[in-house]
Amino acid sequence: MAGVVSPSDNEHRVFDRMQMLKAFDETKAGVKGLTDSGLLQIPEIFVRPPDEVAEESTYIKTQIQVPVIDLSEIENSDMRKKIVEEARIASETWGFFQVVNHGIPQTVLDGMIEAVRGFNDQDVAEKKKYYSRDNTRRVRFNSSYDLFASRTASWKDSLTLSFSGLDPIDEDELPPSCREPALEYSKHVENLGNTLLEILSEALGLKTDRLKKMECSDGHRLHCHYYPACPEPELAIGTGKHSDAGFLTILLQDEVVNGLQVLYQDQWVDIQPIRGGLVINIGDLLQLVSNGRFRSNEHRAITSCVGPRISVACFFSGNINNWNKIYGPIKEMISQENPAMYRDIVFGEYISRFFKAGLDDYRGLDYYKV
Repeated sequence: MAGVVSPSDNEHRVFDRMQMLKAFDETKAGVKGLTDSGLLQIPEIFVRPPDEVAEESTYIKTQIQVPVIDLSEIENSDMRKKIVEEARIASETWGFFQVVNHGIPQTVLDGMIEAVRGFNDQDVAEKKKYYSRDNTRRVRFNSSYDLFASRTASWKDSLTLSFSGLDPIDEDELPPSCREPALEYSKHVENLGNTLLEILSEALGLKTDRLKKMECSDGHRLHCHYYPACPEPELAIGTGKHSDAGFLTILLQDEVVNGLQVLYQDQWVDIQPIRGGLVINIGDLLQLVSNGRFRSNEHRAITSCVGPRISVACFFSGNINNWNKIYGPIKEMISQENPAMYRDIVFGEYISRFFKAGLDDYRGLDYYKV
């Protein structure tokens, strides 16, 4: 019958898509391998569904910007109160803010961006040494961690470097092309992460070290993203709409190509790069332990015909070696007027659930709502 899609047709489409995904993955050359070949149209696996593409026309371009917080006088007690209040407001409304004068030298920031560029620009044979979909590997390179689970493949390649505070990484595991800059940046961003968690603890009315004592900053991961120029940016997506699963994210982005957007009041808002600035966002676990006080907001990365765009996301997601750790709303966040919004989670189960889902389908906190 005309216009009717049979189950067998759908099965063939699923099979064909899976074959295309496998063929792409087996090249181990990533999206950059496609663009280096002179490709003029994006492969079908990168094309977003028609309804998703059509939805873009409903969004209004806005000039509103996320809050920017100056940390230069964090040691001054009076200024610290102002900084804590600014962080509180931003975390409760946007779930995002940028920080400037945060103490990480510009040379370290620039060095990290150039290291990611250098890794991706090197010979494919060298990058293939690190290509893996094994999430337990401390160093791994791939394109879309959820390639086989998501509806649309992401137009980006990623190098992941895992630093666990209790189990230091062997420096020799890191790619030579980015080893020293990554180690230097990791040291600085870990210190900044602890400072931000202190600020956020105080913003919740808790003791300064409360979040740190909960192991929120025990270990961190650098996800180094490389978004090549896209020949059909209106059809593709760099990273689909999602919220971050961990406690806190610190994002370094280059200043050449803007791509990060946050969903605010039902509109996508560009987060314009600031020279020397870093983007901070609240993750799902911090929303959970704050009992909804802080907001883990949805965001995405769009593609561009200009590129590459480079970003480095540092995720503070807790101690990955302590899978039996229990997290739930902090007792001071619960009252008769504000009962618990979420039930307790087992950290290992929570992380496993995240990796099994495609990023576009992951709604971790919904599962744990009371």
